Amino acid sequence: MNMSKRIVGLTGGGSDGWDVFYKARKMVDDGVAVTELTIGEHDIRTDQSILDAMHRSASGGHTGYAMVPGTDSLRDAVAARLTARTGVHTTRNNVLITPGGQSALFASHHAVCDEGDVALYCDPYYATYPGTLRSVGAVPRAVPCLPENAFQPAFADIAAKSSGAKSLLVNSPNNPTGVVYTRETVEGIARACREYDMWCISDEVYDTQVWEGTHISPRTLEGMAERTLVVGSMSKSHAMTGSRVGWIVGPKDVIANLITLATHTTYGVPGYIQDAAVFALGEGLALEEKVGAPFRRRRAIGQAILAEQNVVGLVPSSGAMYMMLDMRATELTGEGFAEKLLDTHKIAVMPGESFGSSAAGHVRVAMTVDDDAFATALKTIVDFAKEIQP
Repeated sequence: MNMSKRIVGLTGGGSDGWDVFYKARKMVDDGVAVTELTIGEHDIRTDQSILDAMHRSASGGHTGYAMVPGTDSLRDAVAARLTARTGVHTTRNNVLITPGGQSALFASHHAVCDEGDVALYCDPYYATYPGTLRSVGAVPRAVPCLPENAFQPAFADIAAKSSGAKSLLVNSPNNPTGVVYTRETVEGIARACREYDMWCISDEVYDTQVWEGTHISPRTLEGMAERTLVVGSMSKSHAMTGSRVGWIVGPKDVIANLITLATHTTYGVPGYIQDAAVFALGEGLALEEKVGAPFRRRRAIGQAILAEQNVVGLVPSSGAMYMMLDMRATELTGEGFAEKLLDTHKIAVMPGESFGSSAAGHVRVAMTVDDDAFATALKTIVDFAKEIQP
C-alpha cells in the first residue's frame, strides 16, 4: 500500500537537517560523554511554582476535556499580554490556544494557504518550517537572508520572491541566528505583505529573550493587524517545552475558523496545563527574566571569548538562546565542521546547513549547558577552528 505523497514528501526528498543531532544522541545512548549544544532545551526545568499550580489544577479535577479554543482565563491572559506588549487591542476572540508553537504554525498555514499556494519563509529558518508548509499542501519558497546583511530579511529580497505568494513566515528574535529584526526590517516585511497581498505569520516564541535592541511585532504596524497571525508559546519564555501550550493571535474571523480546525484535529489542550500557564503568565516579568537570565549571561561569556580571536565570527547575537558562529575561515562547511568537532572533541552543534543554504559555513550553538561547561566548549570550538584553518 502506498502512503500519501504529502506525508512521504515532508522533507522535500532530502535530509531533515537533524543528522548531527541524531548522531550525538546515539553516542550518548552508547555511553559516550557529549556536550550537547544542539536543541533549544533549557538546562533548568519548569519552575516548581508552575508545577505546583499544574498539580493543584489536576488534583482539583481539571483533567477532562477543556474548551477547544482554550479556557477563557488563558485566552484572556494571552490577550492581555499581547495588548500590554504591543499596544494592539486584543481580546479572547483573537486568541486560539494550541498544543505548542509548532501546532500553531501548522494551523496558521492551514488557515491561509490552499493546496498548491506558495508560502514564503526566511532562510536561515527553524528546521521544521519547510516541512510544516508542505504538510498543509503549500509550496515552500525561501527568501534568502544573507550573512552580509546580518541575516536580516531585506524588502528587495522578499519582493523578488513574492510573485503569486500567499503568505510570509518570519521569526524574530530569530532561531537559528539569534538576530532581532530592526524596525527597518519589520517595516520592509509589512510593506511586502501589503504590496503583494500576503498574510504575515510571525513566529514570536522568543519575544521575552531580547538581549539587545527591541522586539517589534509586524502586527503593530499600519494595516497589518488584519493580515497577521502571531504564533506564541510558553515553551521558551517559561521553560515549559514539554507542556505543549502555545497560541495563535489574529483576526476574529480567522480564529473562529481555526477553532473549527482544532475541533477536528487536536481537540484542545489539557485544562490543568492551561491553568498552569495562567499562573505562569500571572507571575509577570520576574519569572520570565529568571528563565532568560542564563542565556543573557552566557551570551556575555561567549562574546568575551570570541572577542579574543579572529578565526570564528559571531553573527550579531541579540536574542534567543543561540549563537550563530561563522566558521568559513576553516574552509569547511558547517556540516563538515560539526562532524569533525563531534568526532574529535565530543561537542555537538548544529550545522548552519540544517537551517538553509544562507547559513552555509556556519554552526548554531545553543547556550543550554551551565556557564562553565559552555565556556569550556566554546573555547574548544575556537581552538579547534584555529587548529584546522588552512
